[in-house]
Amino acid sequence: MSAEKKKELQVAALENGTAIDHIPPSQLFKVASLLGLEKMNNTITIGNNFHSNKMGCKGMIKIADKFFEEDEINRIAMIAPNIILNIIRDYEVVEKKTVTLPDELIGLVKCNNPKCITNNEPMLSRFHVIDKEKGTIKCHYCERKINKEDIIIK
Repeated sequence: MSAEKKKELQVAALENGTAIDHIPPSQLFKVASLLGLEKMNNTITIGNNFHSNKMGCKGMIKIADKFFEEDEINRIAMIAPNIILNIIRDYEVVEKKTVTLPDELIGLVKCNNPKCITNNEPMLSRFHVIDKEKGTIKCHYCERKINKEDIIIK
């Protein structure tokens, strides 16, 4: 088998499902946890530190027969923006999109201000994304700014 062919076969092909690619290696297991992969019965392949021309090295997750909803994708966009989501049907990529933070996050993040109304009343949190590159968000209610590294995902 040629070296070229061996390189292609590092991870098995997916008949139907989702391949999440270009995950920063340091965020791979956080992404897996946020998606609740440990609770799924689907066939899942997780690979880390693959060579990437774009990133140096990357992580990848392949999930058979799973197609994510927008709110699930928004959860991972908070910790790993700019990952590539590949939707696969019959071994072909039918849709490829770069995951980016939406303009608003509703019910996904906990405000880290203990006095915020969202921490004291039964209501959904609501955040505006004020810097997509840095991952900075601002609470709609108390206006507290939260940096990416301080975000608490519900």
